[in-house]
Amino acid sequence: MKLRVCSLAVIALCGLAACAPAPSAGSAAASAAATSVGAQLFDTHCAACHQYNAQGVPGVYPSLTGSAVVRGDPAVLARWVILGQRPESMPAGRYPTAMLKFGWLKEADAAALFTYLRTQFGNGASAVDAATVTRALDVRH
Repeated sequence: MKLRVCSLAVIALCGLAACAPAPSAGSAAASAAATSVGAQLFDTHCAACHQYNAQGVPGVYPSLTGSAVVRGDPAVLARWVILGQRPESMPAGRYPTAMLKFGWLKEADAAALFTYLRTQFGNGASAVDAATVTRALDVRH
């Protein structure tokens, strides 16, 4: 556990995207690096509510497995996670808790997190790139 805390502290100090290796775009190494960053972000900032298996807590925190929001339009997911704009498909009052805004996320880190969520936990959706996140945040609905 000490090693994990230490490595997270190092990542926090130097920035997640800056610490990740810089392999060529589209390579297996780039995909592995993004998955690693996404997994670290999930474990550090999401799992406390959504659980490490992403199944949430029934009636309190929604499951991210098979979630229409996670598997759907990445722009909607980005606006919800980063800006706090609740998707129309997630009615208010369904859960007694509110999603925190992760406005501090850099686009590349958000893309890594969203890719991790969309490709893990049985979701099987496509990867998300930083440009998609940037466009989603520029179109503030």
